[in-house]
Amino acid sequence: MSNSAQVPLRDALRGAADVLQTAGVPDPNVDAELLLAWTLDPDASRGALHAAVVRGDALTPEQHTSFREAIARRAGREPLQHIIGMAPFRHLTLHVGPGVFVPRPETELIAQLAIDQLHAAAEPEPLAVDLGTGSGAIALAMATEVPRARVAAVERSDEAIVWTRRNVDAIAPGLDLRHGDLADAFADLDGKVAVVASNPPYVPDEALPRDEEVRLHDPAAALYGGADGLDVVRVISRVGLRLARPGGTIVLEHGEWQGDEVRSILTADGWLGSATHPDLTSRDRATTAVHP
Repeated sequence: MSNSAQVPLRDALRGAADVLQTAGVPDPNVDAELLLAWTLDPDASRGALHAAVVRGDALTPEQHTSFREAIARRAGREPLQHIIGMAPFRHLTLHVGPGVFVPRPETELIAQLAIDQLHAAAEPEPLAVDLGTGSGAIALAMATEVPRARVAAVERSDEAIVWTRRNVDAIAPGLDLRHGDLADAFADLDGKVAVVASNPPYVPDEALPRDEEVRLHDPAAALYGGADGLDVVRVISRVGLRLARPGGTIVLEHGEWQGDEVRSILTADGWLGSATHPDLTSRDRATTAVHP
């Protein structure tokens, strides 16, 4: 179709969905709609796009060029979130891009478990930490959904923390964000923390993620966790024992087959009552335990 005339949104959507389906994109219709809405207005919703389609609106030649470029990037399996620069997480919209792990829906379970424990904490201002915060998803969910909590987060990656700072500045400027290694973070908070949360790297070094976009675009430091994938979990278990107050809770994300091993690590280190929780697809995704 020529770029010299306006293109009806309905036609642009149909052609884009066909391109994405041919490329093997999992949800071609949804992605085509999201990219078209973003092309029209970075703040536009799919609902607004649907209304525009019903009205018979059209793309200008310039918009059509931009839309085709975005579809070509998506067809090349660049993550949708990298193209539009944003990712949803619970009630939040986070800035993301190359160098930071894109938050996934399954991590919302970890945030929920942490939030539940913060709500249950007896302190007037319970303290929570997010170890290896990446985009800041878990930390910002805790900070915004439990306003009485004090939340701290640490990120080691120079590339990722650029995104973390942008999200913290936009959403919860009072969050205590630190740039450093989680292994020795927060010495000033030893024995004071009600909730220790983390989505650590947990893919075994020799395992290739099934998802091409994860494999090619997410930072390796956020994916791979040693021979069995649990090296960072072992570190976090020990760090969590140092940070947590008596009765404090640790909440860890992990792979669906790692629940037994994670519980064993926590129990051997001295955590009590370790339990593994399924996500919305009934896959074991999170393990919690309590500081003695």
